[in-house]
Amino acid sequence: MRVGVPKEIKNHEYRVGLTPASVAELTAAGHSVLIETNAGIGIDFTDADYVAAGATIAPSAAAVFAGADMIVKVKEPQPQEIALLEPRHTLFTYLHLAADKAQAEGLMKSGATCIAYETVTSDARSLPLLKPMSEVAGRMSIQVGAHYLEKEQGGRGVLLGGVPGVAPARVAILGGGVAGINAAQIAVGQRADVTIYDINNDRLAELDLHFGSQIKTAYASKAAVAAAVARAHLVIGAVLVPGAAAPKLVTREMLKTMKRGSVLVDIAIDQGGCFETSHATTHADPVYEVDGIIHYCVANMPGAVARTSAFALNNATLPFVLKLANKGAEAAMRADRHLAAGLNVSAGKIRHAAVAEALELPFEAWN
Repeated sequence: MRVGVPKEIKNHEYRVGLTPASVAELTAAGHSVLIETNAGIGIDFTDADYVAAGATIAPSAAAVFAGADMIVKVKEPQPQEIALLEPRHTLFTYLHLAADKAQAEGLMKSGATCIAYETVTSDARSLPLLKPMSEVAGRMSIQVGAHYLEKEQGGRGVLLGGVPGVAPARVAILGGGVAGINAAQIAVGQRADVTIYDINNDRLAELDLHFGSQIKTAYASKAAVAAAVARAHLVIGAVLVPGAAAPKLVTREMLKTMKRGSVLVDIAIDQGGCFETSHATTHADPVYEVDGIIHYCVANMPGAVARTSAFALNNATLPFVLKLANKGAEAAMRADRHLAAGLNVSAGKIRHAAVAEALELPFEAWN
C-alpha cells in the first residue's frame, strides 16, 4: 500500500504521523511511504532521516494526498486537507468529531474511510490509541496549572506544594481515567492536596488502593463537584465519554464561588470541554479569564512536548497502521473488531453511534 504523511498544519502542532522508525517498519513490510517535506522537522527529523528509512519525499500536502492510498496524521484534518480527500482514501488520525460538525460533514462529503484513533478499542475495554496522549495531557495539566497559578501569569500566587508552615494548593481532578490518574501522579509528586472525583465506585476503589493516603477520592455528584470547585485552587477536567461530547460538569455559576486567580485546565476540550465556560485555545494564546478564573483549554496539549508525544503515539498506532496497510481498510476492520470500532465515517455516512448522537446526524452501521 502507498502510505502518505502530510506535515501537520494545526496551530503550533509539531508532531508527525510516522517517525522514521515507523517508516522503516512499513517499508520492510513492502509498502511505500510518501512524506511531505519537513513533516518531521518539529521533532528534529530531517527529510534525509526519512529517506534513510525508505520513504520518498513529496513537495507538498497535495502531492502526498494524490500519491497515497492511506493518510496517517496526528490531528484532525484542516479544511484544506479535507478538500484533498477522495473516496479511495483511508484516513487514520485523531478526529474528535463530537465537537466538530463542520469537520464531520466535510469528511462525509469526501467519501473517504475515516478511522479515529480515539475510538479504537481493546480487549481490556480501553482506548489504546488515546491512552498515550491522555497520559501526556494528564501529566502536562499539572505542569501548566502550576505555571498559571503563579501571580506573574495572573494566577492566585500559590505554590502547588506549599512550604513548611503554609498549606499546599488544593487540586480537584474530575475523572479518574488515564488522564486523571496521570494528573494525580504529578500533583502528588509536587505535594499538592489532591482529590479525584469519579462516578464509577469501582474505579474510585482502584484509585484508593493505588495511591493510598496520598490522595482523597470522592463520588462525583453535582453537589460534590460544586463544593470541590469552590475550594480548589486548580481544577483538572479529565472526563471522557468515548466518541461523545464531554458532559459539562462545571457551570458558569460555579465560577462565582471560586477564588480569584484559580485555574481550570480542560483536558476534555477536544470533545467539547467539561466546563461550561470552555472554548478551545491554542499554544499561541493558551489562556483566557472568565469571572477572574484562568481557563487553559488548548486542544492539542501534547503538541507542546511534541517529541515525547510523537514517539508515544507511534508506539501505539504502528501495529494498526501495519494492519491497515497489509490488508486494506475493509479487510483489516473485518479481521479486528477493535480497529472497526475506530471507524467514524465512510461512504458519506456516520458510522459511530456516539458521534452521530452528539452531532444530531443519522447513524448507519458499517456492517
